[in-house]
Parts: sequence; structure tokens; C-alpha cells
Amino acid sequence: AYDRDAARQPGWTDEATVRWTKASMQNSVPRAGYAAASHDRAVLGQWLSAVKTYGFAVMDDLPTESGALCKVSDLFGYIRETNYGRWFEVRAEVDPSNLAYTNLGLQAHTDNPYRDPVPTLQILSCIENTVEGGESSVVDGFAVAAALQAENPEGFRLLSSCPARFEYAGSSGVRLQAKRPMIELGPDGELICIRFNNRSLAPTVDVPFADMEAYYAAYRRFAELIEDPSFEVTFK
Repeated sequence: AYDRDAARQPGWTDEATVRWTKASMQNSVPRAGYAAASHDRAVLGQWLSAVKTYGFAVMDDLPTESGALCKVSDLFGYIRETNYGRWFEVRAEVDPSNLAYTNLGLQAHTDNPYRDPVPTLQILSCIENTVEGGESSVVDGFAVAAALQAENPEGFRLLSSCPARFEYAGSSGVRLQAKRPMIELGPDGELICIRFNNRSLAPTVDVPFADMEAYYAAYRRFAELIEDPSFEVTFK
């Protein structure tokens, strides 16, 4: 058990985790059909293995009905209900109260960073799209964090050692808060989580004043890399 290199640098990931970019993933997005995954444990196992390895996978041909995504979770686990309910309906509204209720494109982000723990695996299902566009996009946050670390080690250190604060003040008196770094490392330096959502970021008050300028510069660069098309994979 001890026959391994102990000199691992902060930001390492397990060999079972594969980081990817547009160049390596765009033409090989992991997919499975719902019917096949429902009846063939091997198909489901391969699909879940892709989720574990790459962080995401696509499932086609779900029933076009509200709550159909619950059928996917039933194949392997359970739903952790939140203040949004068992699932959250995303729709375009005339007078929206949430950016999710518009037809605007969303910047790559992680959901619910104000929740502790954050969602581990999220399932999104398109029931109907009646307009042009609507492509989905995914970005490997671990690959982006590694790129930031290679380019700006000090910036990576600041984003992984100084906590950010995230906050949600919703309807019905719901108020959620979390204090965690944007790039979270385990005690042994393993990269375990990315929290990136500028709409949920509360004032940053836990960074030493002398480091604040460098912290915000690192945050800005992290955002620029996340927006870099070379990291983005898109699909319907």
C-alpha cells in the first residue's frame, strides 16, 4: 500500500479521473439510451463509469414528461430533496424571477455553491425546445483548475486556500450560506471540488487584505479560462 510516490503536488487527482478539453472530448461524448440502461446492467454500468471518469455523460430518449429525470436517478440511487423540491422546472417566463426562467444562455457554472454539501451529481432533462439553439455545454472544472495552476501557481494557491462565501436569499424566507474555497482540496492536496457561480458569490471577506488584489486577479483569470472555447464541449 505504500509503494507509491508520496511527493504529490496539491491539485492532484486520482488516476480514475480523466481531465478533458474540447479537443479530446467533443467527438467522443459518452452516451447511453434510457431504455437500454433500464434493462441492461452492463449498459448502465458503462454509463455510470463514464460519469465517474469524466464528470458527465448523456442519456438519450427519456420520456418527455415532467419529472422524467427521477426515473434516471432511480436506476442507481436516490434524490436529495432541497428547498426547490424534488426537482426544479426550468422554463421561459415573461417576468422571470430567476435567470433559469429566461431564454438567455448561462455561463458555465456549478449550481448551489451556497449549499453544504453541494450537489454531487445533477441530472438535467430537456422535455421540449421550441426555439432555435438550446445547445448544452459542459466544461471540465478540474482541467481548468490545472491550467490555472500551471499558469499561475500563486493564484491557484489563493483560490484553494482562501474561502469564498456564497449566499442564496430566496422566497418563503429561505436563506442559504456556505463558506468554502472556489477550488477545494482535500487534506492531502487532492482536488475534490470546484465552486464557481458569480450570481451566488457573496462579498469576499476572508482573504487577507494584502492578498485581495491577487485573489481577484486569480478569480478573473479562472473565469476567463472557464469561458475559453478550448475547454467547452457542446451537444444538443
